[in-house]
Amino acid sequence: MEFLRIVHGPATLGHIDELVALYAAVFTAPPWNETGDDVEDFRRRLHTDADRPGFRAVIAGEDGFATSWTTTLPLPPIRAYQRIEAYLGPDQVHELLGGACEVDELAVRASARRQGLGRRLIEAATARAERAWLVTSRDAPDTMEFYRRVGWRQVPPLPGDRAAYGDLVVFVRSEPAGTHGVRAV
Repeated sequence: MEFLRIVHGPATLGHIDELVALYAAVFTAPPWNETGDDVEDFRRRLHTDADRPGFRAVIAGEDGFATSWTTTLPLPPIRAYQRIEAYLGPDQVHELLGGACEVDELAVRASARRQGLGRRLIEAATARAERAWLVTSRDAPDTMEFYRRVGWRQVPPLPGDRAAYGDLVVFVRSEPAGTHGVRAV
């Protein structure tokens, strides 16, 4: 069993090439089908995300990684946050997301799946957090099933126009995760 390395804040940028390579290996494949531009956008985002409160990257060698941070409110008008607000509404955003651990990325190489690595990564990324949340795509049913299997709950969207949030799905985890084989660096 490979140990997980946890890197906090800007120290993550010392691992940027490793993380970008893993991101490309996972997210350019179906169902995500991201492009080279999306991969470069991830590289640029890491430079900003590493400065977010509570930022951590959990790295499992060449097999996978997770990134997370503490959500601050109000949600900024970037990325998918406006669609998340349409999905949840302001009351649930405040109740479920404010101050919670936000899992931004969870990436596991296809060759390392179904061995418990995804579970270990998400547990380490959310360790010691009372509440945690993440967003995925309705177009990734295997990913949604994984989150359910590891104890996360899908939050139903507000009634209304699905066009406001599209394929977005919000999951929450309310009980603190354990840590298994985690070594801080």
